[in-house]
Amino acid sequence: MKCPYCTYEESKVIDSRPTDEGERIRRRRECLKCGKRFTTYEIIETVPVIVIKKDKSRQPFDRNKLLGGLIRACGKRPVSLEVLENMVDEIEGILQNSMDREVSSSVIGSLALEKLKETDEVAYVRFASVYRDFQDIDSFMKELEQLIEDKA
Repeated sequence: MKCPYCTYEESKVIDSRPTDEGERIRRRRECLKCGKRFTTYEIIETVPVIVIKKDKSRQPFDRNKLLGGLIRACGKRPVSLEVLENMVDEIEGILQNSMDREVSSSVIGSLALEKLKETDEVAYVRFASVYRDFQDIDSFMKELEQLIEDKA
């Protein structure tokens, strides 16, 4: 680690402690040349997941966008924000742990639908109506019939 004062490349670690619930490590260092102390932070470097949209454009995965969609689907439903945040954490974990760095938006939508189906059926239908882009009442009814069939 290069000293910010004299740019010497050797230093020793004086103190090391976790911060941000173990997400980062704070290290207090001392330069072996000038003796001045400085702080560094060590974090895990994650490779961003790229989402391929329906129009074939690409953008980085944004957990806030997914959470916003789930919040809209669960509007006026008895689903807490904590449950929704846990859903997003689980979906993000699945995406990060997969070997694919690019994922289709339809995969993310399918994962969200699975989680909503387990949590709240009305929110599931709301999310599906936007995600699946129903063009008429027949396609909407087929989705409802499939939901009833799966429940039975």
